[in-house]
Amino acid sequence: MKVFVTGVAGQLGHDVMNELAKRGYEGIGTDLKETYSGVQDGSPVTTMPYVSLDITDAKAVEETITKVKPDVIVHCAAWTAVDAAEDEDKKGLVHKINVEGTQNIANVAKKIDAKMVYISTDYVFNGQGETPWDPDCKDYAPLSVYGETKLGGEQAVSNTLDKYFIVRIAWVFGLNGNNFIKTMLRVGKTHDQVTVVSDQIGTPTYTLDLSRLLVDMIETDKYGYYHATNEGGFISWYEFTKEIYRQAGYSTKVLPVTTEEYGISKAARPFNSRLDKSKLVKNGFTPLPTWQNALSRYLKELNMEEL
Repeated sequence: MKVFVTGVAGQLGHDVMNELAKRGYEGIGTDLKETYSGVQDGSPVTTMPYVSLDITDAKAVEETITKVKPDVIVHCAAWTAVDAAEDEDKKGLVHKINVEGTQNIANVAKKIDAKMVYISTDYVFNGQGETPWDPDCKDYAPLSVYGETKLGGEQAVSNTLDKYFIVRIAWVFGLNGNNFIKTMLRVGKTHDQVTVVSDQIGTPTYTLDLSRLLVDMIETDKYGYYHATNEGGFISWYEFTKEIYRQAGYSTKVLPVTTEEYGISKAARPFNSRLDKSKLVKNGFTPLPTWQNALSRYLKELNMEEL
């Protein structure tokens, strides 16, 4: 099986390429830069084929992917800077990347009859209530430009293709790139106490675990919408931070605060990021390990000195 992966310089794309290599599949990675710019950790991703590609260039997308002719396209590339997406001078670019770029890829997937995986987010919902969101729920009401454009990407895929997996994730962390855990560890090193929001509820997603599930998926034809975060129960960012510091051996005090009290963010954050993952089991997929276990493994992989 030949798999074309976008966004390999990011957290998830990096891990997907490594997982493909472990299983003996042919992975071709792509990102904006001329050469691979992700973490150089000696993993297979650094030696697998790489091509530079701007997904907003429809002609380049068609030429590149048609030439490779993969069996599957795993689309991890996206604009993910949630607050920056709200800037007036950035909105057009965010739409171009998350919606038009995804449409360009979906068009070629249809042309070459490839399966497509699109990575989406809980931000497509309005984030209200306490009931976990069902993957097939169509009550979309994104609160931010990021959420609106990721929903636009979902629709580009579902309106163009039959052979697709739309996988929504939340609270992502991985070795390659920045994330909440790395930020909290850096802050915890230099502060006696930190203040973290306690009224946004969800579950973290470790890209290493998610990459295994995604490759499991593309080995099947069980297409559709899915939710995939780690198991272990729903928590707040405050509770997550406390566990990060506990496992890392930090004595930093963590204080809870409401989103309103915290302020700062340009983009509205969902209060309810609970995702119902039961469809995974119904369709025969193995759920991700608990987030507590994922955090433990992640901290062992991190080079704390480089934070």
